[in-house]
Amino acid sequence: MAFWHILDQVLIVFYRITGSPAFDFLLGTFLVALLTVVIGEFTISIAYLVNRKHLQKLNARMVEMNNASVAALKSREKAEYKAKNKEANDAFGRVFFNAIALSAACLWPVFFALAWMQLRFVDVRLPVTFTGLEANYVVVFLVAYILARILFGTLRPRLPYFRKVQQLLDEQAKTARNLDRFVDPVPKKSEG
Repeated sequence: MAFWHILDQVLIVFYRITGSPAFDFLLGTFLVALLTVVIGEFTISIAYLVNRKHLQKLNARMVEMNNASVAALKSREKAEYKAKNKEANDAFGRVFFNAIALSAACLWPVFFALAWMQLRFVDVRLPVTFTGLEANYVVVFLVAYILARILFGTLRPRLPYFRKVQQLLDEQAKTARNLDRFVDPVPKKSEG
């Protein structure tokens, strides 16, 4: 319970900036959403930096197996193609699911923010103009979260720490650009 009390004391400050209840609710929710975005992005960056060498090996293996399978297909080695393609698909799956896991790492702060907001704002409803509908704290938070993600996305390249992490990600992405493609690798019957 002490955790929620401390979290409450920290986060409620965002809701007492101007003194206007409705505006403070919107501003505070946006600031909490922005904080969750920053914490989530920082979590992803730490996870990436810790696993960087492993991820680089996975990407290199994916490229190697893909290119080997394309080469086997071009040389009409069906058995070799099947074996290499199976390994390439396995490597792609590993890269894909590692990327999903990293992406999911940014969401954990959202659940803490929403849990705290439920304790504080479960009865708060904001009228949506011209619709007769009301938005609860979850809807307001999700809209604020999307806006905060957009804002952070534009600021990210200007923030020294995140700029450095982005450079590392861009270097790793260059590896994936070395994938050979299956664009007409086998000549048509009329050609050979």
